[in-house]
Amino acid sequence: MEYRKKNGITYVSLGGAFPAGAVPVRHLTAPVVVLIRRDPLYSRGFFAIRDLGQLTEGDGVAALLPQPAPADAPRELQDFVKAHGAAVLNTAFPRGFDFVERFFAPRPARLKLTLVGLGDVGGTVLTALKLLGREIETIQVFDFNEALGRRYCLELGQVLSLDGAPMPTVRLCREDQLFDCDLFLFTASKGVPPVGQEQGDVRMAQYEANRTMIASYARRARSARFQGIFCQISDPVDLLARAVYLESNRGEAGHYDWQGLLPEQIQGFGLGVMAARTLYYAEDMGLDLSRVRVYGPHGQGLVAANAPGEEYNDELSQRLTNLAREANLRLRELGFKPYIAPALSSAAVSILQLVRGEYHYGAVPLGSAYFGCRSRMGPLGLETERERLHPALVKRLEASYRDLTEAE
Repeated sequence: MEYRKKNGITYVSLGGAFPAGAVPVRHLTAPVVVLIRRDPLYSRGFFAIRDLGQLTEGDGVAALLPQPAPADAPRELQDFVKAHGAAVLNTAFPRGFDFVERFFAPRPARLKLTLVGLGDVGGTVLTALKLLGREIETIQVFDFNEALGRRYCLELGQVLSLDGAPMPTVRLCREDQLFDCDLFLFTASKGVPPVGQEQGDVRMAQYEANRTMIASYARRARSARFQGIFCQISDPVDLLARAVYLESNRGEAGHYDWQGLLPEQIQGFGLGVMAARTLYYAEDMGLDLSRVRVYGPHGQGLVAANAPGEEYNDELSQRLTNLAREANLRLRELGFKPYIAPALSSAAVSILQLVRGEYHYGAVPLGSAYFGCRSRMGPLGLETERERLHPALVKRLEASYRDLTEAE
């Protein structure tokens, strides 16, 4: 097996072409990037593996399960991956090698964020990040209501630090600066039904209006050759994350040229609040909270489980799922729009866990759809949390994943 090295990164080809200028080396040294080539319409782009079996797994739910190496796996490479891990790059993405080099380059001590949309959710997210975001240097805000942006800059500029530690600076952002950042947070939304006028799944009612709006930002990310993370917060996050990915990869003639964002550069942030709601009801039911699991989309299709493995109880889990899925309706019955818990649990908390390299709830690319699970952006790329799951739970997850792919 041939190894080549460029700019301190060792490449191993299992189907993908080596980068230009890479020179042969005799031994594997970290970091290692395994090169593959697969159809980008249905495949991942840049992700971490801990076992070579994860290279050949299928789409979707397989990425949530342990995957041992095949018997014919190259021994030296398998031993290295089990000991150190490796990154995987799909070379079907023309910008892939540029992204890899930036990913492994030294990172700033504190980050720069852009937040678009200062409605109820955006304002709450911004306030939480101002108070808690010690990893953040600057949050630049953009809203078409410029007075609203100035208001937040003034008010949050006048907030004291609890312990004297530095807090993020909040400032206005021009349209030409939107993607001059490490993370881009999109909270703007259209078509939210007024309280009392909802019919069916409120999140899906927003899909078409929000998809049209988000497309322009996806194209701007492409034009800016954005190398950071696009955090999709407005609903429905799972479908809109996929829409951002596809739209950013369309050329001027409308065809896919894959010159836009890699799939893992986009995450949807909606599952955090569903996890929080599930735990809220699980506590009332007397369940072991450490065993409770939540997967899938934010809304219809959610899958909650009382436990992942042998202790899984389908009746309990279905009840838990329904309670969590309808929790937002309980708020609307009181006459309020539910946005505080989503803004805090799905967005602020989960995004801070993302930048800290911790496991968090979010929708990430698992092939043909963005699917909610726990993942982290580790030192070798996106890594999903894997564990053995009960067959009945796997069946529910596969149905939820299938519904997402059909809804595109």
